[in-house]
Amino acid sequence: MKVFTTQQIRDWDQFTISTEPISSIQLMERASMAVANWLSEHCKIHRRVVLFCGNGNNGGDGLAVARMLYLKGFDVDVFIKDFKGEFSEDALVNLKRLESISGVSVRTFNQIEHYKFDDKTIIIDALFGTGLSRPLHGEYKDLVDGINKKNHIKIALDIPAGLPVDGIFDDNFSVLKADYTLTFQCWKRSFLHPETGKYTGKVIVLDIGLSKDYNEATKTDYFVIDERSVKSFFKSRNEFAHKGNYGKVIIVGGSYGKIGAVVLATKSALKAGAGLTFTFAPRCGYEIVQISCPEAMFIEGGEQWIKGFNIDKGTTIGIGPGLGTHEDTQKGLLAFLEDYHTPLVLDADALNSISEDHKNLQLIPKKSIITPHPKEFERLFGKTENSFKRLELAREKAKEFSLYIVLKDHHTQVVTPEGDVYYNLTGNAGLAKGGSGDILTGILTSLLAQGYSEQETCILGVWLHGKAADFAAKKHSKESMLPTDVMDELGSVFTELNKKTEQNL
Repeated sequence: MKVFTTQQIRDWDQFTISTEPISSIQLMERASMAVANWLSEHCKIHRRVVLFCGNGNNGGDGLAVARMLYLKGFDVDVFIKDFKGEFSEDALVNLKRLESISGVSVRTFNQIEHYKFDDKTIIIDALFGTGLSRPLHGEYKDLVDGINKKNHIKIALDIPAGLPVDGIFDDNFSVLKADYTLTFQCWKRSFLHPETGKYTGKVIVLDIGLSKDYNEATKTDYFVIDERSVKSFFKSRNEFAHKGNYGKVIIVGGSYGKIGAVVLATKSALKAGAGLTFTFAPRCGYEIVQISCPEAMFIEGGEQWIKGFNIDKGTTIGIGPGLGTHEDTQKGLLAFLEDYHTPLVLDADALNSISEDHKNLQLIPKKSIITPHPKEFERLFGKTENSFKRLELAREKAKEFSLYIVLKDHHTQVVTPEGDVYYNLTGNAGLAKGGSGDILTGILTSLLAQGYSEQETCILGVWLHGKAADFAAKKHSKESMLPTDVMDELGSVFTELNKKTEQNL
């Protein structure tokens, strides 16, 4: 699914209006009906709704939703700034329609303090929508701050009041803290970053029938990874295949006290479907790896830590889990990279060793996959003010060094050498545990070995990792789930993915 800018979204509306054809008020009616239907279906316990509506088209949506909910049997009250304000043309039409309904009360913001919100009240934010260009101030800031203090379910229409679409405001800003955001047609970038996404609650994308031709023809650098995009290139297992058809993986890592990391990466490579899997680790991990991963073969690379990287170059290599940063290991790694030119996967201590000198970045083979968390990214490329600027820096560096950067976050971002960005929608806070990244390294190395392109490997890998984590959270809770639980759920994800792929044949 594409992610569009504010201007592109406006153009999408206008293109739909001009080519369908449909009037702007009819399109507003369509969007409002989608909202009203969702609320009617999911809010059956709560029958009282209070809407806060602005003067623009987002307010017009809210006013239309108020009318529709009343006709569906809800008790509805509406607050607007005043009756003399300069409403948009479509918002004014819906205000007049609402005023003709005697059962709906329309009040002004200055009457809020005398209004009694009961326990079953839902608050709906229809104040600004996507047109906001500066932080809230004055009356609207006070209004939003006051709404945030109320202990009621809050639902934002299209985007929470005070939140920009494409970035983040520099100064401290007030934003309505929604429990749900019912957004129209596509995700917005601000929903996908930690500083701003925390305000959206659960995001529900409502299809309001905007032009498919515009969607297909309009270019963007930003996308979200959804099940449809994954299914478009997922390869089901060939019944007549043998182990040689699914690649040869070598997971390089481990040091004294950190053998568990390379075990996790090895196991996940196996679970993700690699044909042959080897663990290249120091001798101190021999018994642990052989007992923990009997399906994998062991290659010794030192005593307490890895010294020499004498690795078969006819394999797909993932380096980093538990590797450590001993001087011998760093020297061996850099010497290996100087003479190695095939794409590989680099994570954890491999990245930390490379970050010791900026010149080392030139040693990474073109089209390799690196998987830094924010702190590792900072060591590699420098500090940034926020996640938006970090992502833009990642785009620059991905182009400069011809790398695929998997920037780990709540919505992990896959950045391609062309500068395209794919936000992952699967996964949860249960992944915030040591070992989760090691599993991702194993998955990515395994998929790359199986013949997926580097881009497909990154997109499918982060989706699989997050989806398995979602299954694990349902079974064990986000608090108690372990990285091993995530790994164990990979089979469930593949089972589901295979079933859905077969259904589409």
